[in-house]
Amino acid sequence: MGVHFASYTEARAKLKELLDAAERGRSATVSRDDRTAAVVDGERLRYFLARICPSNAQVVAEDGGWSVFIPGLPVAADGSTFDEAIDEMIDALREYAEDWQDHLLDAPNHRDNWGLVQMICLSSANQLREWLTGVAP
Repeated sequence: MGVHFASYTEARAKLKELLDAAERGRSATVSRDDRTAAVVDGERLRYFLARICPSNAQVVAEDGGWSVFIPGLPVAADGSTFDEAIDEMIDALREYAEDWQDHLLDAPNHRDNWGLVQMICLSSANQLREWLTGVAP
């Protein structure tokens, strides 16, 4: 059974219980005014988001180098080798996630990228590499 706290004060007093529930994958929520926030284990959330949000990355060899882009996302990268292009794409994804949190989250053409941004922020470089290439390191 999950845990729910009707107020921030109650959740703060039982923070360990809230975090333990989230870590085990149980429903863990806190209400504030008319909103409910969910507390989830970061690795579980990252794993789920990576599965429902495939990268669909396109990698193209061109002009003696490599280019990587994700259709529908304003992020692309180039490199002289495949690995360098993927490394650059990981950096570009991190920059996009920062920009999204700083000023793009309310832009109509970016606001639906919430899940992608969360996945990027919760992922290591190796996890993003696997997500982009489909190959485990």
